[in-house]
Amino acid sequence: MFFWLSVFALSTLLVMLTFRYRAALINPMRSLFGARAAHYQPVATFAEQADAGLSSSTFDIEANIRDGDSRAGLDERGTQEVLDIMRRERVNFDQARLIRQNRILAAHGIDPSGMPLDAKAVTRL
Repeated sequence: MFFWLSVFALSTLLVMLTFRYRAALINPMRSLFGARAAHYQPVATFAEQADAGLSSSTFDIEANIRDGDSRAGLDERGTQEVLDIMRRERVNFDQARLIRQNRILAAHGIDPSGMPLDAKAVTRL
């Protein structure tokens, strides 16, 4: 009984101290985890995405701008993945799109050539 009472008292003290010093505890955590997210600005329009380097001769976003495309822009999550691949692997836009597409195909059991990886898949009749 004394054991459970001491565990309860210690956990209550820990909760009270955490609440009391929460500002001092949160600020260092923000500097560790929030630095990357604090500078993130979502790329929303085709013009901003073209300025961010998300255009090439094979994927011409500037043509959408010239044609007055009314859509908001590319998919935000896909755009961020491509930008992360470009930064992390130091490749250009087209190579980053290919790497992302190959990862998506691999996650669905398809090799880069388009053939299924499943041994039981029928590919010829």
